[in-house]
Amino acid sequence: MAASDRMVLGPLVGSIDQGTSSTRFLVFNAKTAELLSHHQVEIQQKFPKEGWVEQDPKEILKSVHECVERTCEKLQQLNIDITNIKAIGVSNQRETTVVWDKTTGEPLYNAIVWLDLRTQSTVERLLKRIPGENKAFFKFKTGLPLSTYFSAVKLRWLLDNVQEIKQAVDDGRAMFGTIDSWLIWSLTGGKNGGVHCTDVTNASRTMLFNIHSLEWDPELCQFFDIPVDILPKVRSSSEIYGLMVRFLVNLKSGALTGVPISGCLGDQSAALVGQMCFQDGQAKNTYGTGCFLLCNTGQKSVFSEHGLLTTIAYKLGRDKPVCYALEGSVAIAGAVVRWLRDNLGIVKTSQEIEKLAAEAGTSYGCYFVPAFSGLYAPYWEPSARGIICGLTQFTNKNHIAFAALEAVCFQTREILDAMNKDCGIPLNQLQVDGGMTNNKVLMQLQSDILCIPVVKPSMPETTALGAAMAAGAAEGVGIWSLNPGDLTAVTCERFEPQINPEESEFRFARWKKAVMKSMGWEMSEAPSDGDTSIFCSLPLGFFIMSSMVMLIGAKYVSG
Repeated sequence: MAASDRMVLGPLVGSIDQGTSSTRFLVFNAKTAELLSHHQVEIQQKFPKEGWVEQDPKEILKSVHECVERTCEKLQQLNIDITNIKAIGVSNQRETTVVWDKTTGEPLYNAIVWLDLRTQSTVERLLKRIPGENKAFFKFKTGLPLSTYFSAVKLRWLLDNVQEIKQAVDDGRAMFGTIDSWLIWSLTGGKNGGVHCTDVTNASRTMLFNIHSLEWDPELCQFFDIPVDILPKVRSSSEIYGLMVRFLVNLKSGALTGVPISGCLGDQSAALVGQMCFQDGQAKNTYGTGCFLLCNTGQKSVFSEHGLLTTIAYKLGRDKPVCYALEGSVAIAGAVVRWLRDNLGIVKTSQEIEKLAAEAGTSYGCYFVPAFSGLYAPYWEPSARGIICGLTQFTNKNHIAFAALEAVCFQTREILDAMNKDCGIPLNQLQVDGGMTNNKVLMQLQSDILCIPVVKPSMPETTALGAAMAAGAAEGVGIWSLNPGDLTAVTCERFEPQINPEESEFRFARWKKAVMKSMGWEMSEAPSDGDTSIFCSLPLGFFIMSSMVMLIGAKYVSG
């Protein structure tokens, strides 16, 4: 095809959206925010032991290569000139932990996924060394409770249990990163000069990062015994990190070689940006593998009294201010549909769940608590496990499908209630996004259970859009304006409550009863006699001194 025959649309921005279940590459028009083309590849999750969840970092990287190639081929078939792709953004599943060898470029172990529970015994040993066994010990530095969820304890487990990683650290060959770091390092050259970096949103999910100083915290690194030199450099969410190296074997032009990677946001922060929640009090809820409600609190870090996290929302430029968010995190949302498909075989495709639930119309008293990885916000209860209760001989797969969708909505209700209490001003509608929002039964259920409207953008790929916006707006790229007056208006689908509040409250109360029954099912294994974890040898004085420092910090932050 002659170059003159190609469609010219102005500057384009690509977006790598690497999630827990799949990888996608999407290309947007920087002037109109129109999605032009995309490709998606599902990612395999490995469950080597009960409670363990892993992924292959090389498979993740290969999926990115495949998605970029296929998307570019689709654009060429549409006569769109791919040389107009001027920047690339990265959005990623957060907390998932990778360690690799910088001399070979090879991962030293599978990625430990954010859902993984293997570190519960590590968390419990650590808690025993903290005065009062206080899970919120690190809250005023990190915004996070001590939990299996975050990267620091996963990294500590790897250092304690994988000899290859311990040796690589001793030899100075090891690099740690969340998925964004692994991808950016690999795509900018890997062992041949790849850039080892992360952004503030991903760093804020490690428990090693001080969300006020915006630096790796020496005391936290000492506490977890993590060597600082294996950590990536922390950058803003919108700046040029490095240039793409050529890897597109099937595209003779190598068109993306030299294109800057200039946006990086953890997936939930990316969705907040993609939903254009730039004002204090604006919030969104993303329905993916898990479910994540974020409310922008502006340049002030707000600390929850009701089980929510304080996290960094974004920092859209090196010289731009950091903005914070309150977050309600639910571990299992879309994952429950995948479980019904893959583990129980109730459906062959995820889309069939909507049909089954619609046929049932109600759960007939069946309640599903999908606490496969314990309970996250607002409980932070790792001993919980999934239960289905209220079963009778009348119950069939349709009712279980309905109960599964209803469980996602009940979990959202719990974190929204907590958010309303912390913020003091109840949300009058809920902005939503993510793959599950294509399920109209789910969206109507959500409105019914919240008793407020649910608003879904007509273009639901807001996570990828947010990363593209950050990339296009970066200094040195400058093809996407984030000024409020320049942002494209979004058309939305709206779901209004269709049941009375009394019925909603009755069903929610029954759900809460089921949640209580899910708790206390599982306790971690006791550590073996040969356990040499760092937490067993740290002096109590270290914890007391750190506690005093954090209390002083808390007074400073709240003042």
